[in-house]
Amino acid sequence: MDGSIPAIRIEGETLPEAWEKAVIATWEQGVQIKTEYDKPGDPASRDCTMMMVINDPFKEPRIHRAFPGGLEDLEVYRQEVVDGIHDHWIKPEEGKWTYTYHERLFDYKMEGKSINQINYIIDKLSESFYSRRAQAITWNPLKDPPSYDPPCLQMFWARIQEASDGKNYLNVNTIWRSNDAYKAAFMNIFALTELQRMIAVKISEKSGKKVIPGRYVHYANSFHIYGSYFKDFKNFLETVKNRKWEDRVWNTEFAEPFFEIGKEKIIEEKKKGI
Repeated sequence: MDGSIPAIRIEGETLPEAWEKAVIATWEQGVQIKTEYDKPGDPASRDCTMMMVINDPFKEPRIHRAFPGGLEDLEVYRQEVVDGIHDHWIKPEEGKWTYTYHERLFDYKMEGKSINQINYIIDKLSESFYSRRAQAITWNPLKDPPSYDPPCLQMFWARIQEASDGKNYLNVNTIWRSNDAYKAAFMNIFALTELQRMIAVKISEKSGKKVIPGRYVHYANSFHIYGSYFKDFKNFLETVKNRKWEDRVWNTEFAEPFFEIGKEKIIEEKKKGI
């Protein structure tokens, strides 16, 4: 129907497979629409509502070679989300960051209190695997509406399902207000599935029952490709067209030395007080 934003469902066995399919589907089926970040002369973005299902987010190959950014940057971002290495950069009074995902998930401020929502999820699911209440939110209705760059991630929801083989799988859904399909989504999903794995480990320790990461669902109200980088994105399309699948992905083993460089970068930041 004219005037509708397409709603697209993509499924993949692995993270790079699902991400690649989702980005291409957005390009081919997305509606053309302006954004609040457009500069004069920028083409309209391609946009859709996206539900991306990743059946086995830790199955190899786990990394797409064409995601924008370096492998060392991927490790830094993982630690930013899971470990909070850049929470100290939150200084809106100085014109700096207004939030990090780690801060909102692990240290949400409300009524003068600090709430660790991830600990709540771990505790809740350790007590009741099938609870529907194990969720964390990021949106702050007092701080975020007037912000130039409010949080894109809105909710992290988790529930455990026992399989026919007796294994307990931690299923995770994340809900996004807005998500840059090409330049951000891969790193977002990589980091949040790492958080999924960490939570599964903590529940296993607390409950005494082994829990492993299950399927991951990435739901974005606005999953978009910005017109400002269409030229770069067309290079991505050429890569997909001209390279075999095995030449478009990496196993985690290949990335490990680069992750070590990322870790060293974080250590140097700390030494310099950055």
